[in-house]
Amino acid sequence: MNKNVQIPTELFYNLLKYFYTEEPTEELYKEIKISLKNKLDQMVKHDLYTQFKTANSIQEREEARQKYLNKIGINDNFRW
Repeated sequence: MNKNVQIPTELFYNLLKYFYTEEPTEELYKEIKISLKNKLDQMVKHDLYTQFKTANSIQEREEARQKYLNKIGINDNFRW
């Protein structure tokens, strides 16, 4: 199954600059790396939330909810 991923325009332009310039800079590399990490984190959070909402059993739903809350950084003291 092939899915498409949307990325911010700035990240797209930075990727083009990095791969199509003669000498890509270290600063540009770091920006791209941070942007891609943020995008991956967003995708993981979305997938965990989807698992939580579509779980078949109460146990699966709770496990997915806990994983999602851990990923987004909700402290155990604030959970119900």
